[in-house]
Amino acid sequence: MPKQKVIIIGAGLAGSLLAIYLAKKGIEADVYESRGDMRKEETAAGRSINLALSNRGIAALKEIGLDEYMLAEAVPMHGRMIHAADGQTKLLPYSGRQGEYINSVSRAGLNVALIDEAEKYANVKFFFNERLADFDCKTGDARFESGKIVRGETLFATDGAGSKVRDAMLHGGVARFDFSQKWLEHGYKELHIPPGANGAFQMEKNALHIWARRQFMMIALPNANGSFTCTLFLAHTGETSFEQLTDEKSLLEFFEANFADAIPLMPTLIEDFFANPVGNLGTVKCFPWNVGGKSLLLGDAAHAVVPFYGQGMNASFEDCRVLNDLIERHGTNWKTVFDEFTNVRKENADAIAQMAEENFYEMRDAVADPVFVRKRELETKLEHEFPEYFSKYSMVTFREDLPYSVAKRKGNAQDKLLMEICAEVENVSEINLNEVIKKVKLI
Repeated sequence: MPKQKVIIIGAGLAGSLLAIYLAKKGIEADVYESRGDMRKEETAAGRSINLALSNRGIAALKEIGLDEYMLAEAVPMHGRMIHAADGQTKLLPYSGRQGEYINSVSRAGLNVALIDEAEKYANVKFFFNERLADFDCKTGDARFESGKIVRGETLFATDGAGSKVRDAMLHGGVARFDFSQKWLEHGYKELHIPPGANGAFQMEKNALHIWARRQFMMIALPNANGSFTCTLFLAHTGETSFEQLTDEKSLLEFFEANFADAIPLMPTLIEDFFANPVGNLGTVKCFPWNVGGKSLLLGDAAHAVVPFYGQGMNASFEDCRVLNDLIERHGTNWKTVFDEFTNVRKENADAIAQMAEENFYEMRDAVADPVFVRKRELETKLEHEFPEYFSKYSMVTFREDLPYSVAKRKGNAQDKLLMEICAEVENVSEINLNEVIKKVKLI
């Protein structure tokens, strides 16, 4: 492959992973990051939301040799632990097959591991505290607030949902550039459950915990040290919203009414709630993702999604894996690589964006619906009895060989069928699994 030097904007998860992929191909990568070196700084309060690492992300980490290391640091989650308002709990497994589960990983821990791995390559350099001011779509020049101007053979924008490179494409850099940003009415706030005595987990360790309350919810993901990272998802404004929780009294009344079983586990609830910021939840879509061979948007810069399918990071890692395969096929003919990448990934990015938003309502509302609970039990039974059957969730989460668009199309049809079947019975034991699988195979 001819000697190449490329610029990567953003040293987050996707940018750091991409640098490793390129370095392994002998391509020199200079990575510019607006923030300081996270290995030397503390994570900002309320911004360390855990991530759910699943098969699509693991497949990329395996290709660079980091899968075993990260999985050793992760906590397996075998299903959703549903917390009812009366304190009762019920586990809804993610799969009926052995060995299929998702993994709770630290965003910061994973990012640090990727940066460390990238720096092992002599042809990768990181430049921290370098905030991009503008990108010239015609020349390929990247201009930074420090005054530095750099240009490589091409530029990869992995600078997240607020991408400066995408802004340059939108504001005159690319003719007829389509862009949409859709916000949920809900925001999020990070909270904390510390370890118990001797570092023990205070709740079931191997589950993603959900307190689903129809119009809002709280979730908790386990950490290796015995703590849980909790996230409250609540409307920004309105009758039941963040704007109503203005003091200790209103906060405690809200939690006592909705999450009473969690209060004894959260000794710093009040401090955490009023110290941590409220984050926004939105979906970003745009097209095209590239300016000829000059630059490519990748990860959240191209397709930011809400976090409710646990696929934001996994989709970005899959971007890197697909891109790597295309470079393997086409070399550094960047325009050809970027055009094909966009053709392959755009449909799938739109599919996971829609599924992620739909899954918010499923997690918030449907997990408390008896018909939905029966449907999940039926899906688990089908996966146990018929290993060739995959629920929509399993297709998205455990089938890295299956495009998101296929999982969405087939999964939605299966969901409709199974919900209709489960609405007609009071107990899943009444259902003939062989008859169901015959109907599923016709989809």
